[in-house]
Amino acid sequence: HADTARLVEARVGPLVPFFRDHGEAAFREEERAVLHALLHAGDTVVSVGGGTPQAFDNLAVMRTAGPVVFLDVPLHALLPRIDRAGLDRPLLLGLKGDALRERGERLLAERMPVYGRADVTVRADAEPAEVARRIAEALGPQVR
Repeated sequence: HADTARLVEARVGPLVPFFRDHGEAAFREEERAVLHALLHAGDTVVSVGGGTPQAFDNLAVMRTAGPVVFLDVPLHALLPRIDRAGLDRPLLLGLKGDALRERGERLLAERMPVYGRADVTVRADAEPAEVARRIAEALGPQVR
């Protein structure tokens, strides 16, 4: 498994200062380079950030490498996760309560048309083992 955000962080340092100093466009360029390298490296599960599929031709490139799975988590379930562990999410940094919910709603509204083009959508508001089972079931023989 490879996580593009962690690999970008390994290249550029902590994401929040990089994002602040260089902007979202520079971050997306780094993310794109990491994604392309991973997809050409062979079989691996790649997790990407929420903005990755809509930047550049990332979704199309991802789809040429294998099935793309959208892990669908309702905003009401996502917000507590972001509140607990979202300190490295520059687009949500410092937001709490209504401000976080409103930004989350806006980002999801912008991104859902792209997410809808994934090969498979899996409801992911469950324990990790259950989500993994759902993914395997949805992909069927593609992952056996």
